[in-house]
Amino acid sequence: MSFSEFAIAMALAHAPATATPPPTIADQPIDVATAEVQDRRAPVSPVSPISPISIASLSAQAQLFGALAIAPGEAAQAEPSAPPAPAPWPVPLEPVPLETDSAPPVLDDPLLPVDPAALDEAATDQADGNEIVVTARPRPPKSDPLQGLNADTFSTIQNVDEAVVGPVALAYEDTVPGPVRSGLSNFLSNLGEPIVFLNYLLQLKPGKAIETLGRFTINSTIGIGGLVDVAKRPPFNLPKRQNGFANTLGYYGVEPGPFLFLPLIGPTTVRDLFGRVVDLSVLPVAVGKPFNQLVYTLPAGIITSLDFRAEQDEQLRALRESNDPYTATRELYLQQRQAEIDALRGKEPEE
Repeated sequence: MSFSEFAIAMALAHAPATATPPPTIADQPIDVATAEVQDRRAPVSPVSPISPISIASLSAQAQLFGALAIAPGEAAQAEPSAPPAPAPWPVPLEPVPLETDSAPPVLDDPLLPVDPAALDEAATDQADGNEIVVTARPRPPKSDPLQGLNADTFSTIQNVDEAVVGPVALAYEDTVPGPVRSGLSNFLSNLGEPIVFLNYLLQLKPGKAIETLGRFTINSTIGIGGLVDVAKRPPFNLPKRQNGFANTLGYYGVEPGPFLFLPLIGPTTVRDLFGRVVDLSVLPVAVGKPFNQLVYTLPAGIITSLDFRAEQDEQLRALRESNDPYTATRELYLQQRQAEIDALRGKEPEE
């Protein structure tokens, strides 16, 4: 007898009298709540922590393998001397039921387009019951890199202006007679004519420089030290012009630089602030007393500021009634300054 015939005979001799029913898992039902959930959109990283869903799926697999490994009645028919067969699964895990009343986690599909407008909306994190609001701010324009600081300064100055400066300026306009206010304004303006004259020379405009010098001479003599603007009347017809070192810098191509909104100065730029300092330093350095003393500088500064504030009251009110007063003020100032530079270059103003 060959070895194969001997093996077949031994197998038939030890076979049970009745056929063993096929293995079944009816005695160990599987909880459907522990079914594995696959997210085909975002595969789980092999190094990520085990989630409750993964544990539940492992528990279901452990129950399945355990049921297939040990069928009913099979353990009783095993021979006592035979060693126990190794379990296909080392240690079955306890099933962790899923929360059937909660929806599975929804992951953002990276292939879907992202709406930029959604960045401005609030995002709420309800994992622990706390609310987190994320707000995106637009990038400031090139001309105003310090927009946040300037806007805060603008808001503070506007509050002070509405409470103090505006009422005082309007009271100054109402209580001080018109001829007196005009005389003080003409006097201080006439003191600035040498600065206008100097900058026209720097801009290589001798004709306007001579007209400015004529205005200063006429108003300083016939106009009683500049209290009366005689030069603008016939037969002289010499109009008043504004000019300064900031205009000269702009005339030669110096960029305005970042926009600034400063206390006591208001809207300006780096270029205009530097030019203003140079203009205010001409008389104190060239002439000296009393232009370098507080006896002159303080009253002159207060009168000039109140007179300017009273004249610009309607424009300031219109700016405050706009949707964005700060942006409207900034754009108006930059447009006016650019128009003045363009006029010096002989360019027509843009519509």
